[in-house]
Amino acid sequence: MKELQLGGLVPMSATDYPGQLAAVLFCQGCPWRCHYCHNPHLQPPRAAHRLRWSNVLAWLERRRGLLDAVVFSGGEPTAQRSLLAAVKDARDLGFRIGLHTAGIYPARLEPLLRSLDWVGFDVKSAFACYHEVTQARGSGQPAARSLRALLNSGLAYEVRTTVHPLVVPRERLMALASELAGLGVHRFVLQQFRDMGCADARLKTTFDPGYLDAALLGSIAAMFESFELRGG
Repeated sequence: MKELQLGGLVPMSATDYPGQLAAVLFCQGCPWRCHYCHNPHLQPPRAAHRLRWSNVLAWLERRRGLLDAVVFSGGEPTAQRSLLAAVKDARDLGFRIGLHTAGIYPARLEPLLRSLDWVGFDVKSAFACYHEVTQARGSGQPAARSLRALLNSGLAYEVRTTVHPLVVPRERLMALASELAGLGVHRFVLQQFRDMGCADARLKTTFDPGYLDAALLGSIAAMFESFELRGG
């Protein structure tokens, strides 16, 4: 099996796995083209200057006792068939394992869940409207299947949505929140759009601070046990 293709690494993060100090590994490749993506360099399946998994694994071994966890992010980590083997390698070193995913490949995510400790799941929009964000027809169906698998797994998680009025208008955001609550999501996070790395010039100049007003946030918060708004 091919080695995991990595396009970057953050040696230590206190924000990518709740309550844990984690190394974040950015997996190469993503088939979706979300308008607000701030890691477009990770979209191609191969990196210009990739990190060898064998070297990263040796580095992780030297970090034992200094880090709590390893988070596989991206890109979309499940785009690579070698992800499960890499996850098992990192777990064998004693690390907790986190995953950032958009649920693009449910058939790969479902068996992977047994080897994870926490998942940050990116929901793009109401599932019927996914294609407007991802530019991929039918993308809402696999994402919904993956989310159901995650919720049924019993794993710790957060579901999060990046918000911008041109991408997820207010009425659609309310519909999405209602849809998630109906599926049994307990923890929901809104992430305000960041323009770092974003190639869509429209999004950089049209964010209305009043888009997320107190009334809207209060209505969404009432649907979930845990709700958070993260700044841009």
